[in-house]
Amino acid sequence: MKGISRSQYKLFKFFAAGFSSAFLALPLKVLASSLSPEVALVPTQSTAQMNIIQAVVLGMVQGLTEFLPISSTAHLKVVPVALGWGDPGVTFTAIIQLGSIGAVLWYFWSDLAQITKGTLKAIRESDYQSNEFRMALGIIFGTIPIVFFGLLIKKFIPDFDNSPLRSMGAIASASIVMGLLLGVAEQIGKRKRNFEELNVQDGILMGLAQAMALVPGVSRSGSTITAGLFMGLERATAARFSFLLGIPSITLAGLVELKDAVETGVRDGEMVSLIVGVISAAIFSYAAIAWLIRYLQTQNTWVFVWYRLVFGAAILGAISTGFLQNN
Repeated sequence: MKGISRSQYKLFKFFAAGFSSAFLALPLKVLASSLSPEVALVPTQSTAQMNIIQAVVLGMVQGLTEFLPISSTAHLKVVPVALGWGDPGVTFTAIIQLGSIGAVLWYFWSDLAQITKGTLKAIRESDYQSNEFRMALGIIFGTIPIVFFGLLIKKFIPDFDNSPLRSMGAIASASIVMGLLLGVAEQIGKRKRNFEELNVQDGILMGLAQAMALVPGVSRSGSTITAGLFMGLERATAARFSFLLGIPSITLAGLVELKDAVETGVRDGEMVSLIVGVISAAIFSYAAIAWLIRYLQTQNTWVFVWYRLVFGAAILGAISTGFLQNN
């Protein structure tokens, strides 16, 4: 067994079977409520109603969970709802992601500069086999799937903020399923390929995995790191490329929502909350990136597997007991 003892692996299989059975045996009211248009919705909180402390906390949640494989979108919905603040909504969630993108640009500035210079040099010299050129193409092609499917969602599900895909039950289910997949990837992944061995195909495959993160609870970093492990990448390499691949998609999402917010008008109170949330997200995102890369250089991902399983199970339990509404 690689990275986990035999007894731990047996325990994992026991939990996997248990969670799968629990999911299939969910009360009908839980499954039905995620599809029923008659379910009372938790009000989406206006950023004008959000105080500074709430903005700092939500920025912290965004920063700590955006780059850890545990889903920032899920936590940004579950945490404020559990605290009684209401769902902050897609707009606030997307805009404070700008803080996360600032952090990843700051952290990987030298890598981005090297990739850019190397790509320009490769184009001038027609050296299309250079590592920098292949990595740049991987990031470009890897961004296309999430942009394509994101535009489809925006066009065909205009009220995605209140879609059943953003229900608590859907988030819990996605967290459990992706946790199980990460566990399988951790168990069978070869982890032999480093950062210098990345190619365009890796970018495309991880980009397809990244598109899955349009479903709340999946986790953009979780889906891409899982894909990277399945493709034989080292853990830290999978995380590092996941962060670089996420730069265009996170930036586009934040800028689109920022544009919409500016066009609809942002009141003074809303702008203050957004600015505070962005700054908080930037600080905690940088800390999360630095910590995760160091952690994965020597440790495995099982702590995130267990966390996702417990997180999903806790949500399902809260729904079943009525502590949380499935919306």
